[in-house]
Amino acid sequence: KSHLQPFTGRAPLMPVPDDPGVLDEAWRQTGGDYGQEDPGRYEADGRYQFDTPYYGFQHVDMVARHGDRCGGHYEQWLRERAENWQELWDSANQLPHNYSCPQAYRTPVPEELYPTNYVRDRTIDYLTARGDQEQPFFAFVSFPDPHHPFNPPGRYWDMYRPEDFEVRLPYQAHHNPIPPMRWLHEQWHGDGGQMTPETAMMASDEELCQVMALTAGMITCIDDAVGGIMDCLRDRGLDDNTVVCFNADHGDYLGDFNLLLKGALPFNSITRVPFIWSDPDDRSPRRTDALASTIDLPASILERAGLEIFAGNQGKSFLANLDGSAELRDELLIEYNDSGPRLGFETPARVRSLVDGRYRMTIYQGHDWGELYDLETDPDETRNLWDSSAHEAVKAKMSLSLAHHLAGLMDESPRARRLA
Repeated sequence: KSHLQPFTGRAPLMPVPDDPGVLDEAWRQTGGDYGQEDPGRYEADGRYQFDTPYYGFQHVDMVARHGDRCGGHYEQWLRERAENWQELWDSANQLPHNYSCPQAYRTPVPEELYPTNYVRDRTIDYLTARGDQEQPFFAFVSFPDPHHPFNPPGRYWDMYRPEDFEVRLPYQAHHNPIPPMRWLHEQWHGDGGQMTPETAMMASDEELCQVMALTAGMITCIDDAVGGIMDCLRDRGLDDNTVVCFNADHGDYLGDFNLLLKGALPFNSITRVPFIWSDPDDRSPRRTDALASTIDLPASILERAGLEIFAGNQGKSFLANLDGSAELRDELLIEYNDSGPRLGFETPARVRSLVDGRYRMTIYQGHDWGELYDLETDPDETRNLWDSSAHEAVKAKMSLSLAHHLAGLMDESPRARRLA
């Protein structure tokens, strides 16, 4: 659900209802089929019909999965343009390389057929097909990269050198790692291996620097694709009345404490995601470290469009914060629910974090250990203060605040109008 979180305005704790009810008008939904991303819908013969509206969208070009072997409409498109598409997807045909890092694969898929450029081209096609329409539009342009497997296409593969990167925070930099970190470290030095390709792991400095170089290649590929889309906006005279948001659903540990991928440990590298809001009414550059959440996007976009916030929305508009006239949040809730037991947890991890301007506190359901970091004196989160007697009052205050945040996530849509 994280990939479509910007359109629900609801915390992950709250599921997308089968019948959105009062959200129908806002989403233009009558109870859409949210399972259409499921590979079973298109893998059988590479063909499937996509029912709309879908999360309110009247047209969808679906790209499912990651890397060079994405499914959905992209797979249909690739099959039509490359007679040898099966050869391009055969791991035995990967191009020669000397990388040893996990999930590094030098794809034979040409740049012009890679999913990133499919997304670019379909977006440009959409903008071009609009012609001179005056009707406002909303386009959600979502790139599968940067993500594992690490396989930027063509020139992007070796655009960056691993020796130009470094592991800034090795595992030893953490003074008192919690049990999941210690478990991962033991797995790394033992023979436990990686449970699934999606499970967080630890890797050597050499491997991590290779991953960083490949990730930089994927990011540059996206930068070039976004540049093409922005050129199209300018060519069509749309750049002076189009608001552009650039966001991501999460980061990657990418070497912090020798970690790779993502998981139940909510370090800054996966939760503190840069965000860009480019508004034609004021494009003067400025930067803020204000706390904001993905679920704040719907409220912000609706306010900018002059529309009412829908019932059930749990986010807050951050527009007043852009010019520094108001603070959006004093605290921020971060949630993580795993789909299976991993990282040494006996059951799927349920993780809740509260971040304020000074501290990050995290609890793990069913465990009496947790995390507390002073982000002012320890921005890299290397010294866990959970058991510090000097910080008992801080932990108690944040625990109460966390309880209030969780209580506030009750679904209030539809809102009751009278007592029973």
